Amino acid sequence: MKDLVGVLSPVARLVAALAAIGAASSAFAQAPVRVGTLGAISDAPIFIADKKGFFKDEGLAVTMTTFNSAAVMVAPLGAGQLDVGAGSPSAGMYNAVARNINIRIVADKAQSTAGYGATKLIVRKDLVESGRFKGLGDLKGMKIAGNAPGVSNTAMLNGMLASVGLKYSDVEVINLGFPDHFPALQNRSIDAGATIEPIATLAVERGAAVEIMRDDQIYPNHQIATLLYGDHFAARRDAADRFMRAYLRGIRFYVRALKDGKLAGETAEEVIPILIEYTSVKNADLLRKITPTGLDADGRVNVESLQRDVDFYASQGLVQGQVDVAKIVDHSFVEAAIKALGPFRP
Repeated sequence: MKDLVGVLSPVARLVAALAAIGAASSAFAQAPVRVGTLGAISDAPIFIADKKGFFKDEGLAVTMTTFNSAAVMVAPLGAGQLDVGAGSPSAGMYNAVARNINIRIVADKAQSTAGYGATKLIVRKDLVESGRFKGLGDLKGMKIAGNAPGVSNTAMLNGMLASVGLKYSDVEVINLGFPDHFPALQNRSIDAGATIEPIATLAVERGAAVEIMRDDQIYPNHQIATLLYGDHFAARRDAADRFMRAYLRGIRFYVRALKDGKLAGETAEEVIPILIEYTSVKNADLLRKITPTGLDADGRVNVESLQRDVDFYASQGLVQGQVDVAKIVDHSFVEAAIKALGPFRP
């Protein structure tokens, strides 16, 4: 009998060990999170959190889907087909909220902090060299490329026009996809563009345009893009908090890559390869030349900026009814993440 026990004991111990491993695997099973991105440079905190393993550290299995705009993410976010979205709040998004699509703005994704206005007004170089364009007042009557009605770069353009006493209706806004701004400047079908990086830098570098003004110079801390949660995901409070902790770590890693208006800070040489891997910009030298977008290091949203933009959209008849942005913004996830991680230390 003693010999039998000696034979069975190792087997019993193996069975117990396997059971323990199974239990541990179950306990640490990663929670799935479906994320919509634009595949843009401003999605950097998400890409960093994925590449650096911050999501895995929080027990999350993140899958990413690329969308053409944040507006296209709204329906799947509201229907529970997407958990997290990342993009620019637009008139269309605010109208969806007014129709009781259950989404909320939970964190910063792109903000024009001082020196980091990645949305720019550029004007055709020949118009500058000929003297046709000398200052913002000369925009009157010009054809200026935007990308869609009721988005942040149109609010920027409106601010620039208003600063010299012009109305938005004093110019002709042509809606083109951002990649089309550069060839449109080259073939002179537009006079100027309210455009983003890296298009702005490429147009200037290749002699098609001159940079006139950046977003941060007309609208300091302009809230360009935000992180969105569907209400169904926000209700999964533990997973939503874990996602925000990982995301905030991504923000801070990115912010440390910023220096003197460029990707030249302490983490830049790690951030640049991540952007090359996850975005359509595959040129490291170009990424070092552009003006990168800014971010609030603690992930807080500039509610006042969002309200100013939505009021402008409403004045154009693009938003139905009054929208109180403060009721859409939920900073509780960011605040919980800051409490867990501590305040940002440069």
